[in-house]
Amino acid sequence: MTSARKTLLTGLATFVGGLALWLFGLDEEIFIFTPSKIGLVLMVLGGVETLYGVYKTVRGDAEPG
Repeated sequence: MTSARKTLLTGLATFVGGLALWLFGLDEEIFIFTPSKIGLVLMVLGGVETLYGVYKTVRGDAEPG
């Protein structure tokens, strides 16, 4: 699997995990953090990583070697 595709899939998985925490963790609180806030951060990070994977795919990033 190419680096761009791995980045794209990892970003999507992170976004979906964050979305699940955001949707189903609204009423919970773990020590200091709430799962909904952690989910929102994961969604943002996953979205950025997904966009980077799309950029690498469109640009045609070739792995050295």
